[in-house]
Amino acid sequence: MEYILLIVSAIFVNNVVLSQFLGICPFMGVSNKVSTAMGMGAAVTFVMTLSSIVTFLIYKYVLAPLDIVFMQTITYILVIAALVQMVEIVLKKVSPALYQALGVFLPLITTNCTILGVTLLLIQKDFTLVQGVVYAVATAVGFALALVIFAGLRSQLELADVPEGMKGMPVAFVTAGILALAFMGFSGMV
Repeated sequence: MEYILLIVSAIFVNNVVLSQFLGICPFMGVSNKVSTAMGMGAAVTFVMTLSSIVTFLIYKYVLAPLDIVFMQTITYILVIAALVQMVEIVLKKVSPALYQALGVFLPLITTNCTILGVTLLLIQKDFTLVQGVVYAVATAVGFALALVIFAGLRSQLELADVPEGMKGMPVAFVTAGILALAFMGFSGMV
């Protein structure tokens, strides 16, 4: 039951984008097309899961025992950067279309505060490795869900009769705010 609450909380209640406001850059930048949003969600899920495992192990078995916890942030950034490079190489070979569609936002996963934030929260919340992996995957799924829903809404807004002054980013921000309010409705669940 503990893991179910952790999953529901990470995906809906404490959605990393809509309630913690981490990862706004890819949320706004890659949400023009649903297919691109799904690709970014998958890439973030993969990188977040792997980086959470690796950074957790580095913290528990290297940084904490050697009492160099102050190196946590820079170490995590290096690990995340290496994993993003690996994803970029794989995507370039496996799915060149998705690689082109993600464009500049793929390397930006390196500095995506969502991934760094989750890796830091795992230690801050004193999760075990299993709890940390479940939390990381659920958070990544929540990020991907918000991204795909928002991309779907933005594609519908392209067809809507929006006032001239609200076209583009203004209506996207208003829509993101309404989506965040919708996700706040889940706060009574957990």
